[in-house]
Amino acid sequence: MKNRKLLLISFLLVFIIPTVSSYIKWGGMPPGYGFFPAQKVVTDPPFNLTYFILASIVAVIILLFLLFPRIFGFKKYTPITPPPPKVSYPKWFYPAVVITLISWFLMWARIKILYPIEHFTFVPLWWGFIFVLDGIVYKRNGGVSLISSKPNTMKLLAVSSAFSWFVFEYLNFFVLENWYYPNNKVLTNFGNISWQLLSYTTVLPAIFEWYSLLKTFKGINNYYKKGPSIKPSNLVQWVLLILGFILLLLMGYFPFILFWVLWVSLVPVLVPAMSISKLWNPFTAISEKGDWSFVILIAIATVVNGFFWEFWNFGSEWFHDYAPTNPNYWKYAIPYLDKFHIFSEMPVLGYFGYLFFGNVCWVLWLVVAYLVGFDPSIKLKNQD
Repeated sequence: MKNRKLLLISFLLVFIIPTVSSYIKWGGMPPGYGFFPAQKVVTDPPFNLTYFILASIVAVIILLFLLFPRIFGFKKYTPITPPPPKVSYPKWFYPAVVITLISWFLMWARIKILYPIEHFTFVPLWWGFIFVLDGIVYKRNGGVSLISSKPNTMKLLAVSSAFSWFVFEYLNFFVLENWYYPNNKVLTNFGNISWQLLSYTTVLPAIFEWYSLLKTFKGINNYYKKGPSIKPSNLVQWVLLILGFILLLLMGYFPFILFWVLWVSLVPVLVPAMSISKLWNPFTAISEKGDWSFVILIAIATVVNGFFWEFWNFGSEWFHDYAPTNPNYWKYAIPYLDKFHIFSEMPVLGYFGYLFFGNVCWVLWLVVAYLVGFDPSIKLKNQD
């Protein structure tokens, strides 16, 4: 536990620091705090072209980095590895496909006699989809997947996922609800808490299944393995740690202009805390051998998964908004950038937030694993 004290203190400060700045600004907790699920109680600033252009420039740079990494110093890497043995889909694959399709249909269909069932489609839809993804990983990876080879890790992922998403829900109050749940009357208060808790179990398993699936594609897996090695000194790690705390403090005081800090601040806080404590994290491989594949693949995995989150969420309301039945349905309230939606409540620039969100999810998984004391490895046999 000795080398985890810094991690524990840093993690506790993630909750404390925004609270302090909220008391300085609001004289207490922020407006809207305590509503569950979150409700929008403060009107955001309108669209701002300057802010949008600046965010678009950052997005273009990120796209260039992902599409053309050799511009940024990456080298070609083509190891010769034997292909995994050919196997069939596992026994859970086809039932999971059926559950996913039925849940999707019920979530969007609005069949009056089935309304009560439609309230409870999110969890079977997403757990069905997670098992579908796992089945594809199993087939492409020679009969090895998270569910088949690490069933206990999968259970811990589900529990940690619920905890991790509550962290985001808590921080969401301090940016005055970047997302909220307008269908909060579909279930009772107790029903909302219970159902949302179950729903939150799906976040980390879905992201890590996509990550495992991307790892089965050698081309993309090797694309980011030979990049520049960046090894920050201990002094730089401490500076980053303090910078992360300052960002959290400012986020609570300037919730509109610094709303994006919610999605990135946990990395400069928790990753340096792990690195100083000699604990592995997705950024360790960058400093040791210039391997960016962990950081980038989890980012891409989360963007792809984010497409399905947004797609199913939007469709659950868009066709029949006169009859809300999905208590999980969420909307966004993004200051300055809320423009250009493509069959999604998420504005198009918001998808770039998923790139950071995936790494934050991995970091939170590691925090839980290191502090509680279980093996956080999600590495599968046949994958490097």
